[in-house]
Amino acid sequence: MGKGGGCVPSKKKPRDAAGGPSNAPIPAAENADAANASATPIQETTSQPAANLKIFIIFYSMYGHVEALARRMKKGVDGVEGVEGVLYRVQETLPIEVLQKMKAAPKDEDIPEITAAELVAADGFLFGFPTRYGCMAAQMKAFFDSTGQLWKEQKLAGKPGGFFVSTGTQGGGQETTAWTAITQLVHHGMLFVPIGYTFGTGMFNMDSIRGGSPYGAGVLAGDGTREASETELALAEHQGKYMAVVVKRLAQP
Repeated sequence: MGKGGGCVPSKKKPRDAAGGPSNAPIPAAENADAANASATPIQETTSQPAANLKIFIIFYSMYGHVEALARRMKKGVDGVEGVEGVLYRVQETLPIEVLQKMKAAPKDEDIPEITAAELVAADGFLFGFPTRYGCMAAQMKAFFDSTGQLWKEQKLAGKPGGFFVSTGTQGGGQETTAWTAITQLVHHGMLFVPIGYTFGTGMFNMDSIRGGSPYGAGVLAGDGTREASETELALAEHQGKYMAVVVKRLAQP
């Protein structure tokens, strides 16, 4: 059981002279590491919406690992003009005495809890959660289970969403935790947005341990004491930028 606190149909794009997409690169993360130096380019749209588009970054974090990714992801979203990242956490379902025995990290009260009804105000979503036997933690599943009325009315249909995760081991569900969560988007008629291999060389670097996969950013929490590496945080920032640009493209008339 991992500890953690821890395809998009695209619009037709212009082609360049070589026949590939006419794209410009996302700026590299602030670290000098070559992890994402060759990230696949993605171009922002030039026309701006009248008001900021909003991407809700909704997470459950027990030991702080997923929260660390969420905060860095917001930096990536906010770095794209016309798009704003908004942090939310889902409701805790465990009693306080159980959390104390598990030595869970305290919740940041500055990050509000979200309710299902608030989801309709978002233009896109990034959902983060730790794994529990290869699937999302029960706290996040309980939140999705609370969206029944939105599902009935298909209020979220057509909105893009992505995932980021935390696992306790390298083989503990970095891919399956996101993969098994896609069903939640499918029933709402939402669009799953993976990052693929757009992070460039950072996706192939074998020199250090790192979380993350083509499904989305990730962190390896180990026994709960390992902190997210700069490469893992840079991947989270990249995913935030990537989703922001996708949301902008989908918002264009």
